[in-house]
Amino acid sequence: MPHNPHIMLVVSKYYKEIAEQLLQGAIIELKKCEATWEIIEVPGAFEIPAAISMSIKSNKRDNSIDGYVALGCVIRGETSHYDYVCGETARSVQAIAVEHSVPLGFGVLTVENTEQADERAYVNRKNKGGEATSVCLKMLELKKNFGLSLR
Repeated sequence: MPHNPHIMLVVSKYYKEIAEQLLQGAIIELKKCEATWEIIEVPGAFEIPAAISMSIKSNKRDNSIDGYVALGCVIRGETSHYDYVCGETARSVQAIAVEHSVPLGFGVLTVENTEQADERAYVNRKNKGGEATSVCLKMLELKKNFGLSLR
């Protein structure tokens, strides 16, 4: 990459400990390629797409963000709320990536319980925060290979 990428990490802090683990994995991955980053916190996973969309619209003025990583966790409860939050969050994030041709890693865990969340979030386990960040960086490289402006 001709410049060090600048990535926005959009993290839902609803499950704080899980979010911190996802964030830790993401930052480790960004440091490997000497990327810079900024962190935007949102209340829950459902708010992640709106935050990314707001950033893209404001980004048109200064073009400083190369890609986004969505981080968070949704744990199934006793109602159908889980299904709506998971489905709409994933759909909205994908729509943003396609509409704006923006590299976007999706690291929102959708799990049945905290044990599954821990297994996926912790850096020394499945490290889904690092994985989502790696996806974002690979998509940034693909964007470059297609000759699209990185910023």
